[in-house]
Amino acid sequence: MVGGASGDAGVFHAIGRAEWAALAAGMRAPLTPAEIAALQGTGDQLDLAEVEDVYLPLSRLLSLYASGAQRLYGETRGFLDGAVAVPDETPFVIGVAGSVAVGKSTISRVLRELLSRWPGTPRVELVTTDGFLYPNAELVRRDLLQRKGFPESYDRRALVDFVSAIKAGEPEVRAPLYSHLVYDIVPGAEVVIRRPDVLIVEGLNVLQPAPQGQALALADLFDFSIYVDAATSDIEDWYVERFLRLRQGSFADPSSYFHRYAGLSDAEAVATARDIWDRINGRNLVENVLPTRERARLVLRKGPNHVVDRVLLRKI
Repeated sequence: MVGGASGDAGVFHAIGRAEWAALAAGMRAPLTPAEIAALQGTGDQLDLAEVEDVYLPLSRLLSLYASGAQRLYGETRGFLDGAVAVPDETPFVIGVAGSVAVGKSTISRVLRELLSRWPGTPRVELVTTDGFLYPNAELVRRDLLQRKGFPESYDRRALVDFVSAIKAGEPEVRAPLYSHLVYDIVPGAEVVIRRPDVLIVEGLNVLQPAPQGQALALADLFDFSIYVDAATSDIEDWYVERFLRLRQGSFADPSSYFHRYAGLSDAEAVATARDIWDRINGRNLVENVLPTRERARLVLRKGPNHVVDRVLLRKI
């Protein structure tokens, strides 16, 4: 287990998979097998059983939190009675954190689809923090290209301003677009968010405390936060497996930033992937991502087979 189990009893309620799945007894996931397959990321394990056992009850819990937050916001707005200017409504914001290759992107996409099917939250938007990475040219200028994904490689102030504007009810908020194919920000391209009921913010470092000189952390804007957890050794294996699949997939595209890896032998690819993991992703996990786990409201604990075997819910 990542982080050890010794602190779980003091901070979280631990719920086994069977107990968690029973919370959605009688519910059926409103997704077809084809839709589930389309949501699955490279190397992730996702099927109807995983959606019904894990993500359906989680989406129901989140919808309850969102409904409660909406009621409280409306009552607070009525109480203030014009004493201060507040928007008519504000979105429920969910942060999803975890390591590279742990499956947080797939989980975020599944939650977006499920939450949009619950009454009261039909408009659900998903934003990844990749769009707030500094462009590669700027990372080179700052000598940070080999630390891409570390907290300092993001424009954290711009990210906080972006989510703050959405929370403040701005009718349209724009963010840069990131391409995993070219491994860089796409010049002139944008993601546009228009007053969602729920905003999911997914990324490695979304639960980081505020950097020095910045009063507000991104996590301060979250109404609920999720950390996707697994043993470090398992995540490393998943990263290597994903690298091998990408070598025959997107890496084969001549326009891919990683096209130089497409011709590697299996042994060379494994060695390259483990080297990248040791120098960058594994180091970032241990130094920056994992220490934020205890800040989450809920932890999804995955076993070696890449499926969730336990849910940890912060004690109320």
